[in-house]
Amino acid sequence: MKRLSWLTLLMLLLAMVVVACGGSGDDAEPEADSGDTAADSGDEATDEEDEEMEEMTCDDAIGCVEVAPGDPIRVASALVITGPNESLGLDSQYGVEIAIADRGEIAGHSIELQTEDDGCNAEGGQAAGQKIASDPSIVGVIGTSCSGAGVPMSQIVCEQGIAMISPSNTAPVLTDPETRQSCYFRTAHNDKIQGRAMAEYVFNELGLTKAAVVHDGDPYTEGLASVFRDSFAELGGEVVAFEAEAADATNVEPLLTSIAAAGPEIIYYPVFIPLGSLITKTAQEIDGLEGIVLAAADGVQSPDFLDASGDAATGMYVSGPDLGFGNDIYTTFLETYQAEYGTEPTAPFHAHAFDATNMLLDAIEAVAQVGDDGSMLIGRQALLDALSSTSGLAGITGTITCDENGDCADPQIAVSQVQDGSFTAVWNYENE
Repeated sequence: MKRLSWLTLLMLLLAMVVVACGGSGDDAEPEADSGDTAADSGDEATDEEDEEMEEMTCDDAIGCVEVAPGDPIRVASALVITGPNESLGLDSQYGVEIAIADRGEIAGHSIELQTEDDGCNAEGGQAAGQKIASDPSIVGVIGTSCSGAGVPMSQIVCEQGIAMISPSNTAPVLTDPETRQSCYFRTAHNDKIQGRAMAEYVFNELGLTKAAVVHDGDPYTEGLASVFRDSFAELGGEVVAFEAEAADATNVEPLLTSIAAAGPEIIYYPVFIPLGSLITKTAQEIDGLEGIVLAAADGVQSPDFLDASGDAATGMYVSGPDLGFGNDIYTTFLETYQAEYGTEPTAPFHAHAFDATNMLLDAIEAVAQVGDDGSMLIGRQALLDALSSTSGLAGITGTITCDENGDCADPQIAVSQVQDGSFTAVWNYENE
């Protein structure tokens, strides 16, 4: 009986141990709940991260440029920086560089410039355009210098949705609603204005009624020549000759002899430096052109033209943008230009290039999405929309506002005369 009692007691103790262990198992359930709560918190954190990722997702109609943390924002220039017309493009190139240096960075990203040469011709514009279009990291391009290069380049880069702003293309065809490319803008004037201005100056101010006109077939030269011809005739003048000559011609005696036979009082030749200087010098040697008034346009408005033409250029007239900006931005710009490049501006479009670059950088800053890690997305269509909406931008050249066709300039046209080896403004056009 005693043994039985001890056995019974042992069994009771064992039962109590089992019950105690079972109770501990029940008490462990809150730990599982705690684990579930941690998992829930992890899910919430993941949801937040996903939401941030969604905010940086590109939903642009034509895609985005992705800029990694610490990487630069890449833009390009495509200007004529070599060859006989390089003074025109280098002048604009310096304007681009000054604007980028002034800006410094956008949202912590530096700005990197890729430089291309437009050659001032269609072949150069095509080659530069293809190189830029093949690089998906390039956000936009400032170019071209010459309208002949601008036509093919705009077709190429616009296929990729790359924004393009020209500081010096003036050919009407580039912003004509029938032919304009959707990514194309310009801060230079439209030659519909310049051609009219020159016609009014010749007819109303100089009192001349018979004009001969020469172009080289380039969109800029032919477009400007055509506007002058039509405006001059509308005013009551007579265009006695309207001729084309090759841009690389080496002998223009036959051309000028034919023009002399038509009896003009003035020859207007809105061409580039090589052909312009050749016509200027040769005109002095042609019978029947004694005392003829010579006039050109901003394609020759450079010290290089004056050097090539010598004394033959004295007294001739040149139409182009009015450079009497007279604002504090320009004063500072000129100081920087002189300090950085050791010269005064060499052509008329340095200020237009500065304004074009700021117009692009402002638009980039307006549309860029910036992540917490510093990464950036720049929607290409969003950028084009922002450029199209540019309004009231205070630039060196005036107040920049884009119309529906990409003309953004505040057009101020002047006629200058070559006096004492420089271009001196003698008349300002009142654009109405």
